[in-house]
Amino acid sequence: MTEQLRINSQRLWDSIMEMAKIGATANGGSHRLTLSDEDKQGRDLFAEWCTAAGCTITVDRLGNMFARRRGKDNSRPPVAMGSHLDTQPYGGKFDGVFGVLAGLEVVRTLNEHQIETDAPLEIVNWTNEEGARFAPSMLASGVFAGHFDLEFALSRIATDGAEFAAELERIGYAGDVICGNHPFTAFIECHIEQGPILEQQGKSVGVVTHAQGFRWYDISLSGQAAHTGSTPMVGRRNALLGAAHIIHAVDEIAQEYAPDARATVGSQFQVTPGSRNIIPGKVDFTVDFRHPVAETIAAMDSALREVCQQVAYDIGLDLSLEQISYTPPTPFDKKCVAAVQQACDLTGVSHQQILSGAGHDACYIAHVSPTSMIFVPCKDGISHNEAESVKQEDLEAGCNVLLHAVLELAQA
Repeated sequence: MTEQLRINSQRLWDSIMEMAKIGATANGGSHRLTLSDEDKQGRDLFAEWCTAAGCTITVDRLGNMFARRRGKDNSRPPVAMGSHLDTQPYGGKFDGVFGVLAGLEVVRTLNEHQIETDAPLEIVNWTNEEGARFAPSMLASGVFAGHFDLEFALSRIATDGAEFAAELERIGYAGDVICGNHPFTAFIECHIEQGPILEQQGKSVGVVTHAQGFRWYDISLSGQAAHTGSTPMVGRRNALLGAAHIIHAVDEIAQEYAPDARATVGSQFQVTPGSRNIIPGKVDFTVDFRHPVAETIAAMDSALREVCQQVAYDIGLDLSLEQISYTPPTPFDKKCVAAVQQACDLTGVSHQQILSGAGHDACYIAHVSPTSMIFVPCKDGISHNEAESVKQEDLEAGCNVLLHAVLELAQA
């Protein structure tokens, strides 16, 4: 009987802490940008651990890593677990990493107890989930699911000017396996919540039923750089003034569709030519919209386009507005959600159903495979920050739920 089976909490914690040493920051966070030297080191360590656990590793054209544990019937598609090892520039130790290493801990636990599943299992490390170095986010899982073209992904240019394809080659993770055409029986992603709800409710696990949709935009306003002292106020084409109007409007759009709407002008904000006595001639910035209802996020999109065009007209600016990513609101597979719910009941952890406010690789994979997610709380809901913190016992609870959900799905 497997009902009493539990993972090794200390081993999981130690693995996460060991991974965190790669790209460790002064304030206790992690800095492993996609396809950087640190990303390569993290990948190499993950591959070493998976090989030691008896897994066979394959790498696809975008560097997605698949570590397979054989089952009784290897003709069946695997039950997959995973997330990502890349981080934000100064991110935390748990975002993404927990999901990958929870999958590894499940495999290690099954090995220890000599349990063979009917279907094979796979641990997946998706490339460029964060989108911090190469936009957009969830790039490789997006190609895997058919949302982006392969060549689009390979041609992405990093914030430091490097090309995605060249960096894949440089770090040795440009695989020869097709990205996609790789069916799963099911895919489950463990992740920290990145919000405050579970902590506020005193729950150890969130059973994720849906993920909200989001749109990312690149916006550029071009006016006329000129001397601040000798140029009259009337007739100025101040690009930064236009950006200020749009920033305010973005916040108003979110307020209009409260309480579920989220709208943010990101911290990638560039003003040129960058002198205190020159009127800003050009501004480049980003906008992030999120909402769980497709029709609402479409209305937010229309409102943004309207206000941008009006501001550009009023001030005499040239406008470029490009939507670089759209992930629709995603309901997760009922059978997979039920398996997670059943595992919560079996292991006796405190839990509740929850909506994902952030985008995850699972959001794309859900379009090509039965998918669900497991959340655990993080302190004060803080993520994408060196201060990100998670209790060991919550990681243990989430991983035990993953273990039993996977056993249910792999034996079915």
